[in-house]
Amino acid sequence: MKITILTVGKLGRMVEAQLALDYASRATASGRALALGPVEILEVEARKPGKAVEAEVLRPHLEGAYVVACDEHGKVHTSRAFAGRLERLRDDGQRRIVFLIGGADGLDPSILAQANELLAFGPQTWPHALARAMLAEQIYRAATILAGSPYHRD
Repeated sequence: MKITILTVGKLGRMVEAQLALDYASRATASGRALALGPVEILEVEARKPGKAVEAEVLRPHLEGAYVVACDEHGKVHTSRAFAGRLERLRDDGQRRIVFLIGGADGLDPSILAQANELLAFGPQTWPHALARAMLAEQIYRAATILAGSPYHRD
């Protein structure tokens, strides 16, 4: 199952970008034997500001994908539950999952309505650059959980 973290805005060489890329790479390596991955981070930019314009640059990347929008009103998962969710999506035959992280103003309501589910990282507001790294890390952690890593055994 291919996993894409689709984000509005480009981070360039920021430390957070490198951290997110590192975790995406780890997730790809760890998930390979589990049919989770590859994991990629795809950054898009709108020519003008605003959620509606951002929605238009996001929409072409969503076709045929199971879409999870990161939003403060989404469901909060433990790491184990998140791993279980990815496992169920894979086992249910999902071939591609796209996680969306919006721009500074969040995601357009039309994109939220199009999403299959909403995911939150808790009640706090996180910088979008850190949200990328946190999401990539949780995908990596999910792969290690599903692989039976000693750190995650009961």
